[in-house]
Amino acid sequence: MFAKIEISGKLEVVTGLHIGGSSAFSAIGAVDSPVIRDSRTNMPMIPGSSLKGKMRTLLAKRYNQTVAAAPDDDADCLTELFGSAKKGKVKTSRILFSDMFLDNKEELKLAGVEDPVEIKFENSIKRTTAVANPRQIERVVRGAQFPLQLIYEMKDEETLYKDLEILKEGFRLLQYDYLGGSGSRGYGRVKITDLHLDTVIGEIPDEVMRKCEQIMES
Repeated sequence: MFAKIEISGKLEVVTGLHIGGSSAFSAIGAVDSPVIRDSRTNMPMIPGSSLKGKMRTLLAKRYNQTVAAAPDDDADCLTELFGSAKKGKVKTSRILFSDMFLDNKEELKLAGVEDPVEIKFENSIKRTTAVANPRQIERVVRGAQFPLQLIYEMKDEETLYKDLEILKEGFRLLQYDYLGGSGSRGYGRVKITDLHLDTVIGEIPDEVMRKCEQIMES
C-alpha cells in the first residue's frame, strides 16, 4: 500500500528559543549570536533539520542499546524511520520534516510584543582573573507559534502504527528537553499541540486513520 500522511500541529515556544543563524558579517554593536531568519520576511524560523536532528538524538537515547558512533548506527527502528546513509545499508527516510515559519506575529503584537525576537544579555566571568565577557544573544520570544508539518510515507499498516508510536515518543521527549542551544540555561523549552493526521496521497481506510489519531492523542 502506497500512501502519504500529513502530520500537522503547532509548536509553541515556552522559553526563549535560540537556533543560530549566520553572523559572517557583524557591524560594530551588532548582536553576537543572531537567530536564523526567513530571508523573505526576516522573521524567525525553525529549520526542519533542527527538529529532526533533536528528535532523533533523543530517540536514540531511548531505543539504542549502546551509544552509537553515528546516526547510521542507530537502532533499526530509527534508521528505518529516519533513514541511513551507511554504505551497503542505505535506507530512505519515511518521514519528511518541513521548515517552520512564525505564524502568530499579529497575535503577539496584540499582547504587546512588537518584535518576536528579543535580545538577552549574558555574561561569563573567568574565575582566575574575574574578567567579564559580556555577549548578546537573540532569542525567539515565549509564546511564538510555528505550524508543524511532517509527511510520512506509509509502508504497511503494522509499520505505520509502530512508527507513529516512535514519533509520539519523540514529541514527548522533546517537550521535556529543549530545542536549539543553551538548554541548560533555560532556553528552548517547547510545547507541541493540536496534532492531526490527514491522508494526502493514496487511500487509507477510515478505521486505520482513526487508530492513528488515537495513537498520537494518547
